[in-house]
Amino acid sequence: MFEKLRKIRTNRNVSGEQMAEVLGLKTQAAYYKKEAGTVKFSLADAKCISEFFHMPIEEIFFANELS
Repeated sequence: MFEKLRKIRTNRNVSGEQMAEVLGLKTQAAYYKKEAGTVKFSLADAKCISEFFHMPIEEIFFANELS
């Protein structure tokens, strides 16, 4: 579901385990559930991720498409 986030993460060679640590999750599986859309990211999660990647939340989590 969060393909943009996955691309950013893989392009920067960041593992799911590292992302789990950034978010304070116990397992990388817990992170992958969020990235897959099974479990929702909280606003606090989005803020941590944007700070980690030094990118705006909107650029990571929202599509740039106009309807």
